[in-house]
Amino acid sequence: MATAIEVSKISKQFVLRHTRSLKEALVWLIRGRRGDLSQKFFALHDVSLTVEQGESVALLGFNGSGKSTLLKHISGVMTPDSGTVRTRGRVAGLIEVGAGFHHDLTGRDNVYLNGAILGMSEEQINERFDSIVEFSEIGEFIDTEVKFYSSGMYLRLAFSVAVHTDPEVFLVDEILAVGDEPFQRKCIAKIKELAAEGKTLVVVSHDLNLIPEICQRGILLEKGRVMFDGKVDDAIHLMRAERT
Repeated sequence: MATAIEVSKISKQFVLRHTRSLKEALVWLIRGRRGDLSQKFFALHDVSLTVEQGESVALLGFNGSGKSTLLKHISGVMTPDSGTVRTRGRVAGLIEVGAGFHHDLTGRDNVYLNGAILGMSEEQINERFDSIVEFSEIGEFIDTEVKFYSSGMYLRLAFSVAVHTDPEVFLVDEILAVGDEPFQRKCIAKIKELAAEGKTLVVVSHDLNLIPEICQRGILLEKGRVMFDGKVDDAIHLMRAERT
């Protein structure tokens, strides 16, 4: 079986800048700016994993564990400070609501823009345009500038474009929670359909009841490190045990 995603020893560090009192800031200046007013932390630390083509994987962990940061590295939105990320085939998905959308353009224009960003040709977008609009259920607003869209409307259109790119690797972050319940169910059904077609899925979600319906494998992250990688039910059991 071919490897769809290969993450090798990646690390990502961020800087937290703390707000200090005026007195503390003055002391810092008087001392010649000695001492750092910021603090560094590892969002990801030496993370390695391999996802085979056709696997459905859940990235699990509490807030701040690094799962969304890892997903952004797999998507190419972020680059690691060290290590490498390799993907095979077309990668698409939902990492942030409205990512790749231009606020001053209409929904129609953004379908073409976002489709092109995700690797579709104009001919492919033309062929799939009606289906994209139909799935999104925002037909009457397709020629409205997206700056007037609600977050739910953003999600509908962004998800619809992404699934119509026919990706080999599909990534989904928590933003499914933005949509209303009927559309969430529709999205989940589409994700299951992609899995049944042998697409590679990587999903971030706090919904521990939903995850086993979609994923067979679970990767549990804690403070930017992989703590467990195995059967999704075992990963969920460990996470629930940590919560209690």
